[in-house]
Amino acid sequence: MMLAMTPDEEPPGHLPSDAVRLVVVTPEDWQAWRELRLRALAEAPYAFSSTLADWEAAPEARWRDRLAVADSRSFLALAGGRAVGMASGIPGDEQGTVELVSMYVAPEGRSLGVADALVHDVEAWALEVGAARLCLGVRATNDRARRVYERHGLVVTGERERDTPDEPLELEMSKELGR
Repeated sequence: MMLAMTPDEEPPGHLPSDAVRLVVVTPEDWQAWRELRLRALAEAPYAFSSTLADWEAAPEARWRDRLAVADSRSFLALAGGRAVGMASGIPGDEQGTVELVSMYVAPEGRSLGVADALVHDVEAWALEVGAARLCLGVRATNDRARRVYERHGLVVTGERERDTPDEPLELEMSKELGR
C-alpha cells in the first residue's frame, strides 16, 4: 500500500510532500525498521515503553519476529529515499480490536503529514481486517502525539496499568471503527 501526501503547509527546508509515501514492511525489511526504531528510541525515549537498551543489541531474528507478528501490518513512511516515519497495527487484547503501536515520525518528516498518513493507513488496514475498534497507549505528557490521535477521532478512555509507581502515566485512547 502506498499513499502520496499533500499537507496544507510545508515549512522551508523540508522535503516536498509528494516525495512522501507509505510502504508495508515485512520481515525482509528488518534492517530499515531497525534503523528507524533505534533512532526513535534514542530521540524520543519519553514516548515509548520500550527502551534503546531493550533493542540496541537485539539479533536479526528478534527484528524479523517483530515484523512477523501474526495478523499485524507495519508501515514505513519514506521521503527522499529515507525512512522518516513508522507505525504498526497489531491485534489488541480484545477480539475485534487493533492496537496502533511503534508510532514515530523523525524530525525531518514532521509537518509533512506523515503522522496523519500513518494513523490513516493503520486505521484503513484495521477496517479491512474487520476490526471494530482502534486503540493505542500514549504517554500523558506527549501532547503532540495526543493531538494527532484526537484529529483522527481517538479519545482518552482511561489510564493503562503501571507496573511500578515510577513508571510514566500512559493513557488509553480508542475509536470505534466504521462510524
